[in-house]
Amino acid sequence: MFPRPNGLARAAVRFRPAAFVGTFIALFMTVAIVSACGILLESGLRASVPPTRYAGAPVVVAADQQIHLRVGSGEGAYDSPARVPERARVDAALLDRLAPLGRAVPDVVFPVRDGEGRTADAYGWGSTAFSGTKLSEGRAPAGPGEVVLGTGQGAGRVRLDTPAGTRELRVVGHATGAGVWFSDAEARALSGHPDALDAIVLLDADPAEAREALDGRAQVLTGSARTLDPALAGAKELLAGLGGSFGGIATLVAVFTAAGTVALSVGQRSREFALLRAIGATPRQIRRTVATEALLVAPIAGVLGCVPGIGLASWWFGRLRDKGAIPAGVDLAVSWIPLVSAIGIGLVAALLAGWAAARRPARIRPGQALAAAAVERLRPGWIRTPLGLAALAGGIACAGLAATSSGEDAANAALGVVMLFMLAVALLGPLIARACAAVLGLPLRAGGASGELAAANSRAHARRLASAITAIVLAMAFSSTLVFLHTSEDRAVRQQQEAGLLADHVLTDPSREAVASGAGTAVTRSSVLAVVGTGGGRLLRSASAQGVSGDISKVMDLGVREGTLARLAPGTVAVDRTLADSAHASVGDRMDLRLPDGTVATPEIVAVYSRGLGLGEVTLPASDLNPHTTAGRATELLVRGPLPDGLGPAESASAWTAQRSLDRELNAWANTTMASVLGGFAAVAAANTLVMTVLDRRRELGMLRLVGSTRRQVLRMLRWEALLVGCAGIGLGTAIALATLFPLANAVTGTSPYVPPLLYGSFAAAALALAVAATTLPARRALRVRG
Repeated sequence: MFPRPNGLARAAVRFRPAAFVGTFIALFMTVAIVSACGILLESGLRASVPPTRYAGAPVVVAADQQIHLRVGSGEGAYDSPARVPERARVDAALLDRLAPLGRAVPDVVFPVRDGEGRTADAYGWGSTAFSGTKLSEGRAPAGPGEVVLGTGQGAGRVRLDTPAGTRELRVVGHATGAGVWFSDAEARALSGHPDALDAIVLLDADPAEAREALDGRAQVLTGSARTLDPALAGAKELLAGLGGSFGGIATLVAVFTAAGTVALSVGQRSREFALLRAIGATPRQIRRTVATEALLVAPIAGVLGCVPGIGLASWWFGRLRDKGAIPAGVDLAVSWIPLVSAIGIGLVAALLAGWAAARRPARIRPGQALAAAAVERLRPGWIRTPLGLAALAGGIACAGLAATSSGEDAANAALGVVMLFMLAVALLGPLIARACAAVLGLPLRAGGASGELAAANSRAHARRLASAITAIVLAMAFSSTLVFLHTSEDRAVRQQQEAGLLADHVLTDPSREAVASGAGTAVTRSSVLAVVGTGGGRLLRSASAQGVSGDISKVMDLGVREGTLARLAPGTVAVDRTLADSAHASVGDRMDLRLPDGTVATPEIVAVYSRGLGLGEVTLPASDLNPHTTAGRATELLVRGPLPDGLGPAESASAWTAQRSLDRELNAWANTTMASVLGGFAAVAAANTLVMTVLDRRRELGMLRLVGSTRRQVLRMLRWEALLVGCAGIGLGTAIALATLFPLANAVTGTSPYVPPLLYGSFAAAALALAVAATTLPARRALRVRG
């Protein structure tokens, strides 16, 4: 009786483990990448910190910190949420609705600054009922002009700069902890938004009754939901984005690469399967053997791959925390769910790839099996070829759409370009490899006998080169897109700031006296949400915003393309052209905005300019923006000409342009890290594939030595083949990256992409060095062993 397939699989893994090393490495790396992204995604979904300020508050009434944009109509309508840029507040009139339920404490928190420039948070004295703050001496503030300071913060009279103006106040007491306390009425008046509250604390009310009384006008929070930490919301969004969006791309790349490696491993053993078919093995037995091999190798590779996956996720999480993107109270969540999911994905990928690769050797008639195994099939596959051509056509269509669109439409289409082209390369790998061998083989013939033999080998055995070329294309395309998008954006920001900032000095967080002196133009920096797109494609996009007092053209050249900044007044706005294109708006139209506290605003566009990426995408009058920010005052004072005395410390314009915001720095680091992860994975996969290919050619290399080729000639032939693989991968990867970068960079910066020659050269050199090293090193060993 013919041996059982399981026995064949176990024997193959036991006695020929080297044949499965490449598959093991590919699945190991796949599970590591997928599990790391899954852990980050789960950490984002489960992220929480215990309540701090409201730990002693049984029930908290607060505004929804998410803005929900209704998109579509009818049964297909859905909410498109976005986080409020700063802090959404509740209507103070809700106090009257909640008063019958029990004691309701209005809570406001706002920054104040003393005469020496020191800042502190200010509160209403009623908040001490839940915050635990106690008087250490004196009495509580009872009316206007009275204040309680933290322990050791001064006595007598104090001058404080508040969002409502500078006030001369009498210190009536001191309290435990740090801060400044006013009476509740005074705190609301000085906060800059007397008709809105940060929250309302209910000390003895039933949450269900509170929800009924509010009738959806605000949220009623209990338990861990009382945290109300904007940093937590940002961390959840960041981790979910990394684990979800990047994780999805990384998973696709990893699965395609692992599947290609598994298919190559099965294809290299076609001679064995042919022999088995010739001695009587059935197609089902061949398929079961391949499946059993996958079941033997994939789980072990998966379990071991979870270890570096956890390590990668922990390192990534720690770096984000060090950069301030994740609050200290959020922990990395490691559970069985992402680990088992990653192992399952690796196992399914191995099974499907093995099944697809085993179809032909299992289906062929026994009499033809040995003959077919000796020659590589030239006819393209009838399944993957049409799918690859469809992906190629889709990529070309997306590239055309991206080239003729602008704003968000171009950016969205550009993302489809890279994914569809990469899918086309993976599916059409053998055809692409054969075409590259035909084109690049012409100059190889100038390399003498070794070059001609390398060109002939590449044309005759294009399938074994396809997996290596695909992996190098992946590395070049994704790494170039991520890294050069950042270099393009960074260059555009720097150029716009250098050309647009006319001021000679910049004061950060200026005093109210400095702003009132008239020595410069006050600017408030924040961010807003803009509704972009049309119809069912509408969404909320975050945009940098600046509120200006006075004539902004004296200190800043925004590069106005349409309209005029002279018309900028309350109820109007000036916007960057990329944002205007995304919103399909122009001068005279209304811009649909959500201000930093979530307030809806529809100002009229009076100017469209071109330097918003470096200076601010939305420009509003300060009177329209400041009341909706937490600080409620200017964040910068721009001074042109000599700096008057007494304004405080200032920095030069060049120093200001050299600064990097936290968001930009975080995005740059994230792009570089993602490029390193994807590029590193693809590089290892390419090296793994090349090593597998060379080791499988030991019989061929030995035959070349037997017919008279010297060891040096054989190695030179392999180096030419490696250069062909490297050049093909670099060329295709670069073409895909450029097809993606041009519309993407134009949508983000309004300019062409900037590719630093030295950085690109290092990418190309690394790809070539990898291809040559992964080919020649195992070839040297194979020739030495055979010799």
